[in-house]
Amino acid sequence: MMLSYFDQFMSPTFLGIPLIALAIALPWVLFPTPSSRWVNNRLLTLQGWFINRFTQQLLLPLNVGGHKWAVLLTSLMVFLITINMLGLLPYTYTPTTQLSMNLGIAVPLWLATVIIGLRNQPTAALGHLLPEGTPVPLIPVLIIIETISLLIRPLALGVRLTANLTAGHLLIQLIATGAFVLLPMMPTVAILTATVLFLLTLLEVAVAMIQAYVFVLLMSLYLQENV
Repeated sequence: MMLSYFDQFMSPTFLGIPLIALAIALPWVLFPTPSSRWVNNRLLTLQGWFINRFTQQLLLPLNVGGHKWAVLLTSLMVFLITINMLGLLPYTYTPTTQLSMNLGIAVPLWLATVIIGLRNQPTAALGHLLPEGTPVPLIPVLIIIETISLLIRPLALGVRLTANLTAGHLLIQLIATGAFVLLPMMPTVAILTATVLFLLTLLEVAVAMIQAYVFVLLMSLYLQENV
């Protein structure tokens, strides 16, 4: 029986119980917890250095009011990178290939930034819907366009993350299937295909990290507009 290439994106189940919760929660076990010793080991030091550098880079353009989001955005970044990277391993499942999960992360955070902007600076938040100096006949059209662009932001965040990871996983599976089929018939071509597969896997590792960074960076930019 031929399986579809999209079967890898189905939520795994065991005895009828969805295992997506394990796929989301278990990666956190891989991270070492800080010890009570005065001097940390190399892994803890490297982990702390990465988190500190990323937090500084992320909060650099934000006002002081946006620094309250430091823990949330940094945790989201580490969470997305971990899930995306582990999803590239064989016999694993990538929860971020599900649009419902990505929208479940993007919509509440985007809505929180909008509510913060309307509460703290309602005039400036509503002023984003109409650029200064707009001709009077174009005011209704521009307000509608800017409102649509505002409402479509969480959808763009979720679709971007889902599409990039799904396309990469499909391409890896297609090329791996081609290399496996060509191996008995044309070994030289199969070796070249396997080389391309290795390079593509390295590219997907970079894509997994970059897409997590882009997701959190865009969220911080949305926050910057409303703080």
